[in-house]
Amino acid sequence: MAKTFPILRSFSFALGGLALAACSGSSAPAPVNCAAAVAPAVRSCIGGFSEAVATCYESSGLPCADDAAGLSDPLAALAETVAQSCTDGEFLNLSQEALAARLENTCRSEASSIAWRTYGGPQGAVWPKVSDEDRLCLSTAHRTAVEMVGASLDLMNGCLAAEDCATAAVDEERGMLLVEAVAEASAACPDLASLVAVDPQVYMSRAAAQADCVTASAQPSTEGLELSCGPDAANFTAPRGEYVQVVLDPETTGTLCGDGSPYAFWVRMAPEGYPLDRLLIGLQGGGVCLGIGGDCEARFEQNPGLFTAMDDAPISSGIASIDPDESAFANWTHVYLPYCNQDVFAGGGVVERLGDFSLPRYGGINLRESLAGVRDVLWGMMDGQGGAGYRSDEVLVLFGGFSAGSYGALYNFPHLTDELLWERTTAFADAGLALDNGEPILGVKGFGIVKIPAWGTLPYLPSYCFEGECALGEVIAEALAPRLKKAPQQQLLMVSNERDLTQQNDAFFESEPFWVNTMRRTVCDTYKLNGIHWYLTGVSTESIHVVTPRPELWNAPVDGVLMRDWFERAIFDPDNLQTRVIEGDFVEAVPGVAPYPCDVAG
Repeated sequence: MAKTFPILRSFSFALGGLALAACSGSSAPAPVNCAAAVAPAVRSCIGGFSEAVATCYESSGLPCADDAAGLSDPLAALAETVAQSCTDGEFLNLSQEALAARLENTCRSEASSIAWRTYGGPQGAVWPKVSDEDRLCLSTAHRTAVEMVGASLDLMNGCLAAEDCATAAVDEERGMLLVEAVAEASAACPDLASLVAVDPQVYMSRAAAQADCVTASAQPSTEGLELSCGPDAANFTAPRGEYVQVVLDPETTGTLCGDGSPYAFWVRMAPEGYPLDRLLIGLQGGGVCLGIGGDCEARFEQNPGLFTAMDDAPISSGIASIDPDESAFANWTHVYLPYCNQDVFAGGGVVERLGDFSLPRYGGINLRESLAGVRDVLWGMMDGQGGAGYRSDEVLVLFGGFSAGSYGALYNFPHLTDELLWERTTAFADAGLALDNGEPILGVKGFGIVKIPAWGTLPYLPSYCFEGECALGEVIAEALAPRLKKAPQQQLLMVSNERDLTQQNDAFFESEPFWVNTMRRTVCDTYKLNGIHWYLTGVSTESIHVVTPRPELWNAPVDGVLMRDWFERAIFDPDNLQTRVIEGDFVEAVPGVAPYPCDVAG
């Protein structure tokens, strides 16, 4: 799963080898079986779709309209290939209709992911802000990546068509292609990371890895290849309806906990009779240490359990209950990611030196490798059970975190939508809202400026928000809003109790009234943004930290709506979801708190 992918030599951008083969003679091509026809058709579709995207930016400065002919034509051609070459049940027992939908999604989503990495998400946030020279750089990087993916697909498709497919030879050629692609992008974009957060090596390596996902989708069997994506890449098995702990191999996955032990997470595949591709993903909390006054070393000595994942158990109450009378998500696939690096799931796989103490910051890597593993297992199980098989655009996800994990949900939400391509993802941040205390140094923003480079976080942030201020919840909300609601469930839910001394202290607010007033101001500044919703419990008599797993709050109303019903609506009736907060008696209970500066409160 952590394999490095070689990449490809250049090819004709839109159609490549397929077009050449079609023009090689005057007579009609010999009939081919379904798999032999659709794999190159997917490759051609990705090229044509990508060229249309590039043309839209270069000609209008804007993303393509959803109904642009340049986008629909390659998809229609792919569907026609399936109709002409495949019969029901010929490819993984899929119907012709299901196969066409699967492959069209593969083309559209994988091509879009490369484009989003380049232009700044589906909203194209980067392109309007950069110079003409930088635009040429981005266009060159985009086309080079797509050409590389196409050439890689040619190599893998050719290998699988042969009787003796050997992955070593393919990997070697792909390695040379990756080197060539990185060199070409580096020449055109020596400072690519300043534009889109990733340097040419990372940019091209991620595109190369996508070719594995395309191959896993477009080939009924990938025997002979070693892919990093899809059923053959699965690194664990799991029964249905039962929690199992998965321990990841540090050598093959690059994962690690703060005490040097292997990373482990929990998964419970949906019980028999329930859809597998409904996922509730929870990120554990546990504070954060920043290297101030020896805080990390002291925390390690006083509470070593915070630095290992092996002894953590899943949350099983409130939102995460497996009792269907308690939670609408009880019979979903549950994934629980322990927290063991004190880096709010943002660490990019570096060891931070803090005087005489060293701390691995691997939280972001642990999350990505765990979710990739879940994807691969889910993919194999769904392809094997009949029906429509695995489709990333049909996976329904509720992804959130608690306390420090809440920060992790904010920072990693784009990974699920933009890289895993789970477009029907709703994210929730519970009691870690990353509020701004206004301080330039001792605050969330100040530590974002310092720790994004120190923790190796930069290449794991989205191309449309990666500066230090993107550590702040409201900045993330503003950056995400233009790309949200591409699917109805794609939204961000901000959840907390207003009185929360733990969260207040973690965000470096010295005064409780200042904390509550800042939360109220942030609600008013963001609740009308596209896809942003708030639910704040109204307990004014005490400080409460983390609310969604608490049955007494999960089953209690705010402004007439139970929290459990509000979350259920977020998933099953998302277009009618509304922010729910109340004025309550906070003004009296906490002297110095002011009323909401907008009319949002009930």
